[in-house]
Amino acid sequence: MPSDDFIDLLKLLIRAPSVVGAEHSFFRVLQRELEERGAKVTWYEGLLVAQGSDPFSTMFSAHIDRHGLVCTGPNEFQYAAFVSANRTDLLNNSVSEELMTKVTERFNHEEIYAYEPWSGVYRGKGTIKSSYVCEFRNNLIFETEGLEGVVAGTPIAFKDQLHIVDNRLEGQLDNVISAAALVHLFDHGFKGTAFFTAQEEAGKSWRYLLEWFRRFGGSTNRLFVVDTSPFPNVDAANEQLLVLREKDANATFNKDSTQLLEELCVKNKISYLYKNRYVENENAKRAEQGLPPSSLGSTELGRIIAASNGLVDGTTIQIPTIGYHTMHESAAVESVDAFLDMLKVVSNI
Repeated sequence: MPSDDFIDLLKLLIRAPSVVGAEHSFFRVLQRELEERGAKVTWYEGLLVAQGSDPFSTMFSAHIDRHGLVCTGPNEFQYAAFVSANRTDLLNNSVSEELMTKVTERFNHEEIYAYEPWSGVYRGKGTIKSSYVCEFRNNLIFETEGLEGVVAGTPIAFKDQLHIVDNRLEGQLDNVISAAALVHLFDHGFKGTAFFTAQEEAGKSWRYLLEWFRRFGGSTNRLFVVDTSPFPNVDAANEQLLVLREKDANATFNKDSTQLLEELCVKNKISYLYKNRYVENENAKRAEQGLPPSSLGSTELGRIIAASNGLVDGTTIQIPTIGYHTMHESAAVESVDAFLDMLKVVSNI
């Protein structure tokens, strides 16, 4: 089981809202927690940077936005990720979209609350009655109860808290669990840099990160991006403790960094899986059944590698989960332990 300190931190962070496109109040919470642990914290547009005494020794990045709704008119609520991305259609070209069109029913009866995006001040609570993909607006539309007085532009978060059930941590883990892990590193003397990015679920976070590297980056910008990785069921998720990737739909990751992680997994007896190989194997089975292939996934790292012309490179470390993009996403306690251990090993802590 992860330490009580980590669990307490995760409980605190998971209760603080951070709907995609309205993350500012969550950055304030992160700033306090990081500065209490001795980090030097700097804000940029869409990005919070926390640095120790040797900033370029190790660099991690985690997106901090979570799914939620946004009020778009009188008693009208849409899926925040697509509004934030200025998207008006579902192209089904990412894992998120493939799943969203399937899981609209999962959000029914969930408790929600409105908050001020800048301060995080609570603005009332309600419940989702139903949700559907609107054929005219091509977005996910939610019918709610209890938030009739909320004005357009107000973010609506899912009421969330951490549960521990059958040796699994459960809640809206994507990606607050990685953010908590990076904050937790500073408790253990982390000297490197931790990036916390906004609007990853809207496909924008890589831009904020790349801006930083263009201004401040060194000659070897080796970045480790940390996140959760979805699996269809507990058995599939529990086959391995950590998920690595050689590539995603956008780019091939840094081979040396990926190889380093594989060697550290072997050395520390941590089981792992390459997600891109897993998806390719599953797609071979789907092809035999006449089904279309699933996406390799579109990650923050792949986007920034593809756009940076060699300025930024790296690889990813992920926690296998089930219940992706719901309030009931869960990760095995053993996986979370292995994830925290791996971050420390990579950081030479």
